[in-house]
Amino acid sequence: MRGLRYLAAATAVTSLLAGSAATAASAATAQPRGTRAAAAVHLRGGTTAVTTAPGIAAALLKNGIVPLATPPGGQSVQIRKTGPAVRFTFPVTGGRVTLNPLGGNIQHRGGILFLNLKNGKSIQVSRFTINLTRADLTGIVNGNPKARVPLFRLDLSHAKLTAGKHIVTARGIGLKLTSAAAKALNAALGTRLFSAGLKLGTAKTLLRF
Repeated sequence: MRGLRYLAAATAVTSLLAGSAATAASAATAQPRGTRAAAAVHLRGGTTAVTTAPGIAAALLKNGIVPLATPPGGQSVQIRKTGPAVRFTFPVTGGRVTLNPLGGNIQHRGGILFLNLKNGKSIQVSRFTINLTRADLTGIVNGNPKARVPLFRLDLSHAKLTAGKHIVTARGIGLKLTSAAAKALNAALGTRLFSAGLKLGTAKTLLRF
């Protein structure tokens, strides 16, 4: 059970970015034509949760890959008809966004340590940032702030948005691995498991402003 929890972490990275981007994208679409560009909204906090896609957790575990959420991230295991799934959560720490035009960024704390139990190799990604202009999620590698790379592309085609007073929630955001991330993971972990465009899971993000 503990190993399965860790597997969800890989998808978690994606979740962070995805949720925020979908939120802004949907709101921007609803803006009437001719509306002036909105002032930037400063984020006060929130949470991004990512759930692994069917088969992802089992495939990672089968190949000896165990993702560990690093604090203050969290993780849990869900047993479904399609097999085990892992849910990761990461706190939103700040950022600013504009809806018209869509832009800005959403910052998170925590990270994921990927371990290959078969050969002892590892790689860590952390301090995730969602870039709404590019619709991607980036993170730094092995704690090096100069090594920030794009990890996921955000698929907003099935995203849904709900809004309340000072709260916006986006769900159904797909997280697809970038080519750069796939190459980095394969090289660091000594595997061929990861590929560009692989959907690791879906994300849900709650933003407070």
